[in-house]
Formats: sequence, structure tokens, C-alpha cells
Amino acid sequence: MPAQVETRGLRVAFGPVVAVASLDLSVQPGTAVALVGRNGAGKSTTLRVLAGVLPPTGGDARIAGIDVARDPAGAKAQVGYCPDVGGLIPRATPWEHLQLAAKLRGLRDGWAERATALLDRFDLLGAADRVTAGFSHGMGRRLSVVLAVLHSPAVLLLDEPFDGVDPLGAQATLDVIAEARAAGAAVVVSTHLLQLAVEACDEAVVLRGGRVVAAAPAAELRGEAGERRYRSLLA
Repeated sequence: MPAQVETRGLRVAFGPVVAVASLDLSVQPGTAVALVGRNGAGKSTTLRVLAGVLPPTGGDARIAGIDVARDPAGAKAQVGYCPDVGGLIPRATPWEHLQLAAKLRGLRDGWAERATALLDRFDLLGAADRVTAGFSHGMGRRLSVVLAVLHSPAVLLLDEPFDGVDPLGAQATLDVIAEARAAGAAVVVSTHLLQLAVEACDEAVVLRGGRVVAAAPAAELRGEAGERRYRSLLA
């Protein structure tokens, strides 16, 4: 089965600074891969390229077979993206965000019911008519995940979705990841929280300095032994 997410020799440089260096990645439909590593490892930059918001400097990146450099709009149509920071309109409410997302995505009958159910699941229904400027960091993270999954995308890209999120919000995120996979989506999760990463994903890809230093089944990084192995890879 063709990969839904694929990079070959992906490179991203900001002047003399190389953020991603020759990254190879492949994610099949119905599977989830975690990108883990320290700050500055290249995780968020990789997701920005895959989401079509940052052009690569070199190499190849494809979403559902679509070259993201040549057809960023086509790639974006396949993606649900939760950025690591920003992405919300401070003076808009969650419901206004969802209405805008539904309009831009061309969603028709049923989107409002799904939106309401997602807000309820992520404990945001009571705040649906509050502007997001007053939201805590965790509330903003939860809303970003809701917006990413609203249209049931073929590819789900979640950048630090667990950051600052309470256990109930983290479980809601794990649940929607599992549901997306069951529906055949390919999922990529970037996080510095290793144990949540391995709970959500089949495989963990460890990045350091913009390069892959290891890739292993997520189960091998569970528990204390997994933590020790992970720390040794970051050294």
C-alpha cells in the first residue's frame, strides 16, 4: 500500500542554519508515527513542510502522493494540522473557528453535529462562545486538535498536541488519534512527551540536529528501560 506521508532526503535550511537534514520518513494509511527529540531537533519544521505552510529547501515531500512543493493547496486539502503555536484567532470563539473551517473545507450536512460532539469530548462546549484570547494554553491546544480532526482528514499532523493539556484532554487526543487510524488516516505526532507518544503511535522516530538517529517500534521505548534508551539517543 502506498505511503500517505513520505519524505525522501528532505532538507530545510534558514540561511546557514540547517533545521532538517536529509530526512526520510514513510507513514502508511492506518498507522501513526511519533517524531520525538529535544527542542530544535527539526520536528516542528518537518510538520510545517508536510502541512504545506513551509517550503522545503531540498528533497521530496509527498502527502497522499501529492508533491507538497509543487501543489501545496492539493496537499493541504488532505491534511488536518495542529500547529505547535498560533493558529487561533484571538477575537474569535471556538464555534466561529469551526464555522470558518467548515466553510473553507466545503463541509456540508453533519459538520455542526460533529463539531458539537468534538467540543463536548474536549471539554470545550461550555466555552464555545468565548473568544480564544482568554483561553489557557491547554484550552488552545485542545481546540487546535478539534480543528485538525473536524473534517476527518486522510493525513493528521499534530505538533505538540499534549503540551500543557490535562489528563482528560490528553485522553481525548489519544482517542481521536485511534479513531483516525481506524478510519485509515496516516498520523504523525510531534511531541517531547515520550510516553504519550508511544501510547499513541506504532513507531517512534528520534530526531537530533535535524537528522534521524533512530527509529524503533514504539513499544520498545515504553517504561523506564525505554526512557533510558531514549535519553542515550539524545546525548
